[in-house]
Amino acid sequence: MTITLYDTAHGISLRLLATQDAQAYLELVQQTRIPYQPVEPVRDDEFYTLDAQIRRIEDRIKAADEGTGYQFGIFTIKDDLLIGQVSLNNVVLGVAHYADMGYFIHPDYQGGGRMTAAVKLAVAYGFRALKLNRIQAAVLPTNKGSQRVLEKNGFQPEGIARKYLKINGMYQDHQVYAVLAEDLEEELQQP
Repeated sequence: MTITLYDTAHGISLRLLATQDAQAYLELVQQTRIPYQPVEPVRDDEFYTLDAQIRRIEDRIKAADEGTGYQFGIFTIKDDLLIGQVSLNNVVLGVAHYADMGYFIHPDYQGGGRMTAAVKLAVAYGFRALKLNRIQAAVLPTNKGSQRVLEKNGFQPEGIARKYLKINGMYQDHQVYAVLAEDLEEELQQP
């Protein structure tokens, strides 16, 4: 499955990660390991190996084929450099039609609206292509940058999920945000 989404104004594209991206993805997670440690789960050293990242990408490819998850790499249009990731995970259809969103970008590429643009592309894909009703994300209450990215994309805070995820070795509360397709109805009708 090949999907590529573009935001030329911000110089980025999103495409589903493929096994040939494994080395670049490994380098990205290695480079962001220390800066993002306070907001990420603790992972063992094996996670930071090429074999582990190949398996992870293969699992995500299978999820996309099954319609249960989509892991997009964020690439610079200019030189096709992998600078981050945005994903729609735990896609549930049936009566729910929702997905969980996760994302990160290399600290050198923060600012300039790239992460906001990448989330916007993924949200539009979720609502237009997957016909989702809701996309939700959970962030640490102290992660103001991530909260701004969500709010700029129409996500609204819904409350605190107590001890929701084990982050940096401890279960921590998370602020739950969500956006509904109807919240962006006019915007989604534009080409």
